[in-house]
Amino acid sequence: MPILPKEPDRFPLNLLESDVASSSAWWLLYTKSRQEKQLMRQLREIEVAHYGPQIEQRRRSPAGRVRTSYVPLFANYIFLCGSDESRYKAVCTGCVQKVTEITDVDMLLTDLSQVSDLINIGAPMSIEERISPGQQVRVKNGPFAGFEGVVIRRDQETRLLVSVRFMDQGVSVKLDDCQLDPIGPAPDETATS
Repeated sequence: MPILPKEPDRFPLNLLESDVASSSAWWLLYTKSRQEKQLMRQLREIEVAHYGPQIEQRRRSPAGRVRTSYVPLFANYIFLCGSDESRYKAVCTGCVQKVTEITDVDMLLTDLSQVSDLINIGAPMSIEERISPGQQVRVKNGPFAGFEGVVIRRDQETRLLVSVRFMDQGVSVKLDDCQLDPIGPAPDETATS
């Protein structure tokens, strides 16, 4: 069975940079299992603004061929930008199980812009289901210069976690300690103050 080509992960393509994004309501759509792409296709058809980040995934087939597919970064979640009518149209697609209004749109747009930039850079990412408490940092050099996030440690690697705060999920990228500048107190310092 052929793997489908990459589809747009947002509509319109300049959604995160547009004035509409910062002046409209945003909704977090929880989809039925494996319905993210179907929902985005239907939302594009009816011209409802949305974003569902996707990452490239490579796997070997049983015959040894490398297959590339594009999978949702946040399984079962799509971000919808628009009015109550847009939300209603999304629910009417039959792909949505739950809708939550996002109240801090500025924070959301900052988080989604950073996630989008990381995807565009092509950095290998891993999904982080739970955001662990840690040091707030800003990357000072390299292709990720200017990104802010929380440092997590795993198997002797330093990873920068860029979180989507209201979802309690995020993505992480491997970095060296020398690339990071602390911008907040260490977790132990906040507990003792």
